[in-house]
Amino acid sequence: MSDARRPQRLHIGLFGRRNAGKSSLCNALCGQDAALVSPVPGTTTDPVEKVMELAPLGPVVLLDTPGLDDAGELGAQRVARSLRTLEEVDVALVVLEDSLWGPPEARLAAALQAADVPFGVVCNCRDAAAEQAARRLGPETFALPASIPLAVCRLDGTSTPAGALDEVRELLVRLRPQEEEPPLLRDLLPPRGRLLLVCPQDGSAPKGRLIMPQVQAIRDALDGHALCLVVTDEECGAALESLREAPQLIVCDSQVIAPVAATAPPEIPLTTFSVLMARLKGDLPLLARGAAALHSLRPGDTVLIQEACSHHPQEDDIGRVKIPRLLARLAGGELDCRLLAGRHWQDYDAIQQARVVVHCGGCTLSRRQMTRRLVTARRARLSMTNYGMAISLAQGVLERVLSPFPDALAAYREARLDQSARQRHA
Repeated sequence: MSDARRPQRLHIGLFGRRNAGKSSLCNALCGQDAALVSPVPGTTTDPVEKVMELAPLGPVVLLDTPGLDDAGELGAQRVARSLRTLEEVDVALVVLEDSLWGPPEARLAAALQAADVPFGVVCNCRDAAAEQAARRLGPETFALPASIPLAVCRLDGTSTPAGALDEVRELLVRLRPQEEEPPLLRDLLPPRGRLLLVCPQDGSAPKGRLIMPQVQAIRDALDGHALCLVVTDEECGAALESLREAPQLIVCDSQVIAPVAATAPPEIPLTTFSVLMARLKGDLPLLARGAAALHSLRPGDTVLIQEACSHHPQEDDIGRVKIPRLLARLAGGELDCRLLAGRHWQDYDAIQQARVVVHCGGCTLSRRQMTRRLVTARRARLSMTNYGMAISLAQGVLERVLSPFPDALAAYREARLDQSARQRHA
């Protein structure tokens, strides 16, 4: 568990007023001065992240946020950043000074419930009398449902005794979502199934290593006891000829899907790393329906290109050059493609004229973070698909790469029929 990547870690948000003890709680949980602690209100001006192991939860990311009662124009921006963090966390702790609960906490609780984020209340008490008073309280004191758990502690930065945090750890265990991340590909193969991974190593490939989805696929194949052969696109044909028995699944990079589809016999199931990531991180049928919306693009339409990470742009960058070029060819003319880069949540409502969101594979996002982006797009009445499906559609092979996933293929075909019906009645 100690080598878990950031997207697989439980993201825990610490929220509350200035000087409520959020940074002290962060430091006490991780046992070091990860967050600056000061009696001066507003010391935390941006969300602070700490990646760590937290027994008994395992790998987590702690997010310490600015105070919800920050004042002034700059303070309002800090509060907005705190609330934006709600879109990134799996669980949240509302930290109170003693048992002080008022409008800022009530608004936060409403926002957490609206975002479907499990949360609990931590009373950070200054002295024994305040601690005794807090222990007599319950969720009803704060006008919260009885299911909201409550913990009491007395924090003093990193010198807080370990036992003082037992209630907080127990609270987090209760809050932790029980949903397990689905497999990437091993459920698509029988025991000792034959898998061929096609991983091009061109100028955009990182030197000396593989990209994250490729590494995940190899590890998932090993976990599923599959027989895994990894080749570049140039060796794909030779690999197929050398095998005594055909592979039972081929997975390739989206950017070489056309030549691989032409080389691989049609009876061999074929998909892409991007489609696998779409299933792992979100709702594959919904993203397949979003891919169908690309057929209705017309020259001049606005398309949002969303990347979850920030990287140095390449000469032929996929999000900045390749995807816009493919979509323009599909639409029959140039499109207004707007790039939104970064791991943090984006407000799709702010761009009213957009037609569709084309998202990256989301390998740096947790499943919950990716699902929230899908929900946000749907709320803004925007179709969403991802890079790989857009590339496969533009290359004319989307139905083939969706064939290992009958529900997604059916969703795509249904969306295409709906489009045809609307066009007939237009």
